[in-house]
Amino acid sequence: MERSDNSMPVPESVERQDVVIAGGGHVGLTLALALRRAAPGMSVTVVDATPAGAVPDGRVYAIAAAGRRMLEQLGVWDAVAAEAQPIRDMVITDSRTRDVARPTFLTFDGATEEGEPFAHMVSNHALVGAVAAAARAGGVTMVAPDSVAGFDVGESAVSVRLASGASLAARLLVAADGVRSKLRDLAGIQTVGWDYGQSGIVVTVGHERPHGGRAEEHFLPAGPFAILPLTGSRSSLVWTEQRANAERLVKLSPSRFQEELEIRFGHHLGALTVLDRPRAFPLGLTLARSFVRPRFALAGDAAHGIHPIAGQGLNLGFRDVAALAETIVEAHRLGLDPGSLSVLERYERWRRFDTFEMGVTTDVLNRLFSNDNPALRILRDVGLGLVDRLPPLKKMFIREAAGAGGELPRLLRGEGI
Repeated sequence: MERSDNSMPVPESVERQDVVIAGGGHVGLTLALALRRAAPGMSVTVVDATPAGAVPDGRVYAIAAAGRRMLEQLGVWDAVAAEAQPIRDMVITDSRTRDVARPTFLTFDGATEEGEPFAHMVSNHALVGAVAAAARAGGVTMVAPDSVAGFDVGESAVSVRLASGASLAARLLVAADGVRSKLRDLAGIQTVGWDYGQSGIVVTVGHERPHGGRAEEHFLPAGPFAILPLTGSRSSLVWTEQRANAERLVKLSPSRFQEELEIRFGHHLGALTVLDRPRAFPLGLTLARSFVRPRFALAGDAAHGIHPIAGQGLNLGFRDVAALAETIVEAHRLGLDPGSLSVLERYERWRRFDTFEMGVTTDVLNRLFSNDNPALRILRDVGLGLVDRLPPLKKMFIREAAGAGGELPRLLRGEGI
């Protein structure tokens, strides 16, 4: 299972691909689809460890306007649009858990300067299903359920060994296998980061009154409590707690869990109904020290795992997809080797600073808001109030939330590669 940089001949019997992608989530599948649509002659294989019939994990993502443009360009958005709830406005409060009143310190109009919603809420299940169907129809080879057990890097190809015993050869191996990426470790890429000692509880609730497309972020002493609108009279919750308390909460009886939920949610949307089983996911910061090696690249959570406080995890992954796809396709058209380090370093330069900046931002926000320190409470509430009174600054935040900041790859601008 060890990676090797020694030149190794690839047997002729081994199936050869241009790109092998380890990981069949939204990042791996979207990258595969983008490559095939831009370069139909390129052979792309996705190796997915998810077993058939796996139960959806309940996670819901905020897809920024730039990500929606990319999905439109890839022909996927129409398949998820019916289940996509636009965020029409957002309110931010800061209070203690049992406070009766929760004063609003900051509000955002949900529209960008172009008049489109800055984000849509879409379930992971709907998104991955739509992208997977488009990828298959577009000629992407799917190998599932299986996983990459190891790989060896040669001069002109990387030899990929699967857990099933099969072998593949490719000019490039992309690891999109999650924040605990095994392939990142096998490639010898180190990370920097830490555990927050928190978990995010994810659960979907129904409510008596309509939400009107409003997203709410309540900063409580244990961490942010986000209410994110879904289609119909439903909302997805991302509820941050200290890890031991989160584990206790998800093990409560349904009636006791609902009592704890109502304390934090409030009654402004009427009676609540818990619609699925609450799950707790550990939270931490993980940033890869490098994104590439010869014939190897990281994408998505394998390159960066951040706190969900800003709702930007998926959108960072989509930025990786758009940048890496553009880098690979342009090299392919110029007759260059897309697995060469000189080509892949362009992708790394494109993505490193943006990833570091977002990691630091979410880390600072989490430390600032996940506490009950009186001095910090005053500081952050004054800061939120000032931002609320400065329209140009609010517009800048909306622009960043919509994914419109920095040097955007073509796909995120809604253009073909």
